[in-house]
Amino acid sequence: MGKYAQLVIGPAGCGKSTYCDTLHQHCQAIGRTVHLVNLDPAAESFAYPVTLDVRDLVSLEDVMEELELGPNGGLLYCMEYLEENLDTWLGEELQGFGDDDYLVFDCPGQIELYNHCSVFRSFVDFLKQDGWSVCVVYCLDAHFITDVPKFIAGAMQALSAMVKLELPHVNILTKMDICESMKDIEEFLFPEPRVLLDRLRGSTGPRFAALNSAVGQLLEEFSLVSFVPLDVTDEDSIGEVLYHIDTAIQYGEDQEVKAREVEGIEEGDEEGGD
Repeated sequence: MGKYAQLVIGPAGCGKSTYCDTLHQHCQAIGRTVHLVNLDPAAESFAYPVTLDVRDLVSLEDVMEELELGPNGGLLYCMEYLEENLDTWLGEELQGFGDDDYLVFDCPGQIELYNHCSVFRSFVDFLKQDGWSVCVVYCLDAHFITDVPKFIAGAMQALSAMVKLELPHVNILTKMDICESMKDIEEFLFPEPRVLLDRLRGSTGPRFAALNSAVGQLLEEFSLVSFVPLDVTDEDSIGEVLYHIDTAIQYGEDQEVKAREVEGIEEGDEEGGD
């Protein structure tokens, strides 16, 4: 069937760990096995069972104490250390997994790790070389895209990660269950760049006209930034998100092909018997 993985990324506090916990519960309910992996060296506790934990390799607390680094510098050191030890740590850990396994990586919230540091590009390249089909799940808090400038900022972050990692990409609007007005969000789910550009021009000064046009053109040319809303209290919403991810990485398609082949063989045997 294949080996599949989700790389769950996004800004700090956007609901990545809540998404991972919700996904785990949903998959348990539908009889599907997923393994949760913590890639945040600063994590303290989890609501979900952790199969692999990067803190077994390196933890932020130890790095800050031993190297006298601050939280941001310490985290960068931890991730660079992970990058240097992909073969020795991750490679050995992944040997315990095979076909039909599905991993979900819960990642740190510092967006610079996905936008201009090399660690996650090296990480996903390592997974692909090991035969994993990977989808990036970019989480963004719905409360931060209630107007055009905020949406543009969030879309540019998602696009930057998409270009950097070069993987199938699903953008999720989290915390829809506590969003006060769905109407304020709907127009941003499948954005029309030209409409957004007109509204952006109306909310910024004339000196930003050239910049606004460039940003609008960029989003239009890369018309890949759309969002799937996630309400963690709604099973249908969770199922819809999982469907988009499964489609992106073609999860289960090998099994469907094999099933059709078996059916064809059985039908041929029956005709031969006649």
